Amino acid sequence: MDARKLAEDHLQAWRDGDPGAVAATAVTYSDPDTGGVLEGPALTAHAAAVLARFRNLRFEVDRVVGDQDAAVVSWTLRADHRDAYLGMPATGGAITVSGTDLVTVDGNGAHVRRGFDRLALAEALGYTARFVPGADEAREFGVSARAATGRTERPGALVLTWLEVRDDAEAADVDLLSVEIVKSLRAARGFLGVTTFDIGDRKFTLSAFDRPESVRAIHARPHQRAMRRFFKGGLCTRVHTSVWHPVTARDFARCPDCSAVVAVGTDAACGCGWTPDAASTL
Repeated sequence: MDARKLAEDHLQAWRDGDPGAVAATAVTYSDPDTGGVLEGPALTAHAAAVLARFRNLRFEVDRVVGDQDAAVVSWTLRADHRDAYLGMPATGGAITVSGTDLVTVDGNGAHVRRGFDRLALAEALGYTARFVPGADEAREFGVSARAATGRTERPGALVLTWLEVRDDAEAADVDLLSVEIVKSLRAARGFLGVTTFDIGDRKFTLSAFDRPESVRAIHARPHQRAMRRFFKGGLCTRVHTSVWHPVTARDFARCPDCSAVVAVGTDAACGCGWTPDAASTL
C-alpha cells in the first residue's frame, strides 16, 4: 500500500460525493470539525453531513510529499455552500479554502488527519470571527445584532421573544426566519428598531414600537410562517413571547467640554451652556 496513492483515492471519494467511499478509503479520519478520530459508520455520517453542507467539492492537489508509509497532500478546495455550517446559514455561494491531508499507512490501511483553517473558511462565507468565552462563574456570553430604522422617538412598547434551539443547524434555520421577519417589520408604521442576541442555546429578539397598538405589525406573514414552524413543524424546543410597556424612561448625556452630566429632554444645560439633543437613540 502506497500512502500517496491512498491519499489520492481518499480525495477522489470526496470529489465523487460518496460518504461510503470516504469511509472505505480511511481506516481512521479526523479534521477540525470531527471532535476526535472517526472510523466506520461515524465517519460515513460525518462525510454525509459535510457533503450536505458543501456540494460539488473540487479538490485540487497543490503538492504531494512523502513515501509509501506516509504522505502529506496540500490541496485547495472549491465548493458550493448549501447548508448551515457552524451556525452560519447557507449562503448559496462558492467557497475556496486550502488545507492538508496527512496520510499514514499501517497493516489496516490509511489513516487520514486533515487540517484546514476554520477562520479562513468562515471568512470565505462572508463572516468575521469574534471570540467570546462560553461562560464564567456568573455569566453566559453570546453575540448580538441590531437593525435600526432611523426613527429616534422613545419606544412605547417592547416585544421580547426567545427561542431555544437544539443545535447549530436549527440555529441557522431560525436566523433565516428572523431575517425575513425583520425585513417585513422595517416597512411597518410604528416600528422603531430591533436587537437580536444569542446566549447559550437561546436566541433572543427585542423589538421596539412607538406605541402598543403598533405591535400588531409583528403578525405579518413571515412571523406567521415562523409560528407554524414551531407549532406544526417541530422547530425549536421552547419559545417565549411577551409585550412590555415602559413605566419610566430617563436619558442622560455628558457634556463633551466640561464632562457634566445633563438630563436629556428637560431643557437643562450644563455649566458651560451645552444642551443635549432630546432625540432618543435606539
